[in-house]
Amino acid sequence: MKRIIKYLSVIILAFCIAQLAVAQSPKAILENHVLSAVHKYDAGDIDGAIKILTSVVEQDPTNDAAYYYLAQSYIQKRELDAAELYLQKAVELDGKNFWYRQRLATLYAATSRGELAVAIYEKLLEDFPKKSDIYLELVELYASQREIDKALETIKEVEKVFGVTESLAVYRYNLLRLTERKEEAYKSLEEYNQKYSSPYVLTTLADWHISQYKDSLALAYYSEALDLDSEYAPAQVGKAEVLRMTRNYGGFFEMLNKFVRNEDASVGAKTDYVMAIVQRTDPKFLRTFSSEIDTVMTGLLAKHDNDSSALDLAGLWYYNTGRNKQADKCFKKNVTVHPNSMLTAANYVEFLMYAEMWEELSSEAMKAFDSFPSEPSFLELASIAAYNLERYDQVMEICDKVLEVAPKDSSMTLRAWSTKGDIYHELGDSKKAYKAYDKALKINPDYVYVLNNYAYYLSVEGKNLKKAYEMSKKTIEAEPDNATYLDTFGWIIYLQGRPLEAKPFFKRAMIYGGKDSAVILDHYADVLFALKEYDMAFVYWNLAKQKNSDGEVPDLEEKIKRKKQEAGR
Repeated sequence: MKRIIKYLSVIILAFCIAQLAVAQSPKAILENHVLSAVHKYDAGDIDGAIKILTSVVEQDPTNDAAYYYLAQSYIQKRELDAAELYLQKAVELDGKNFWYRQRLATLYAATSRGELAVAIYEKLLEDFPKKSDIYLELVELYASQREIDKALETIKEVEKVFGVTESLAVYRYNLLRLTERKEEAYKSLEEYNQKYSSPYVLTTLADWHISQYKDSLALAYYSEALDLDSEYAPAQVGKAEVLRMTRNYGGFFEMLNKFVRNEDASVGAKTDYVMAIVQRTDPKFLRTFSSEIDTVMTGLLAKHDNDSSALDLAGLWYYNTGRNKQADKCFKKNVTVHPNSMLTAANYVEFLMYAEMWEELSSEAMKAFDSFPSEPSFLELASIAAYNLERYDQVMEICDKVLEVAPKDSSMTLRAWSTKGDIYHELGDSKKAYKAYDKALKINPDYVYVLNNYAYYLSVEGKNLKKAYEMSKKTIEAEPDNATYLDTFGWIIYLQGRPLEAKPFFKRAMIYGGKDSAVILDHYADVLFALKEYDMAFVYWNLAKQKNSDGEVPDLEEKIKRKKQEAGR
């Protein structure tokens, strides 16, 4: 008995060894390698997959699956030429495989060879007449090739095989409109609507009537759509627009409030529409219905109290209607709720700047820079705040910080040196001011802001008028209608003892806003006085006196009295 058992064991062992040898045949081993490659592909190791699959096809050039996955891998690497070659090889080895052929057609379509893609899909349709996806993809390919009649015919075939659907009806409608067959498009969708009504189709028909300026019909279709689904957002917006355009403002705001409180509508769609109303509507409309818009904003925030776009929109509305405290509340909450959003921080500090809330701007701009150190523009806004708060040492520190963190940003370093020059001049240190201006002009020799200031300050000191003249000349060549630059240039010419040459520049400055500046009016009066045009000189001095409420021209009244004595008046 023991001998029999031992004999059977030998037979079983031999059988197992034989089976193992079969399982590990070269073909089977390569198939296992393909599976390993697919595992790497799925895990995102594309190069690892390519390495294995390349080895497989070198050992077995008939392995169609390996070629297919090589193609997939090269598509992931965006190496489409290689992908195409491998897909073609896979199709060559197994011409009946649906996925190989479909993927090759997709690749042809993606590389703008629609005619090759169409040829494959037409053959696929012959081989797989029950696959609806082929019909739909073929419709899209025909449309992309501008073969609209073929696309429409294919839609008919789909409907015969699979039945009429809303998506096909709308696709047909859009194709017909694309070819300017608008009446036919409308009729096709109307025929569908008579049998299979839906909010989407009714809204599309309403949109059509809007395009034909048929407001009443459009309103009826939107209303019918809302009867089927009272929360269908596109119909709500469409109906609101018709009511607004027909000046049914009571109905408009009623529908708008329903829309902003609609649970199914995206907050982006809501804020986009309300923003369009706020930004593009007649200001008179906004003033008349400001309380109604307040209600809309309240409803929007009630549903989306932490949404960034909703808070920004409400903040903008309150700012534009002169309610800075409420605007500040919205913008500030946005920054608190979304501390990692640079755009939110930028919107807040920009609001603070326009609202001239300098203390808040100074603090928030520095906080924003600390949170987003890659954006030194926040430093510039902090500098503006410090300047308006007359904290000149702080302005200097911020400018130095800009120069430190953005040394290669020519526009920022230019503004930093320019600002330092202005502050040095404000502090009475002309020498340092001019050095800062020289550094700014080294970055951009044609920067008119610095050229004008530099030239004007030289003229005030009566120094280096030739240099001042050359710099100022550049400014009026760049901006010949800038009253400030015309004033500087004309004043320098006057100081050079040429009042007659200076006069035309002041006359031009008067045309382009110079009459609003006490300094420019005073300068022009000086020029006219030097030309002994006393009557006109005193006319402009009187105008200067009216504009000099802030004392921009010191001791102006005493100067006028003195000039009258000189003129013998």
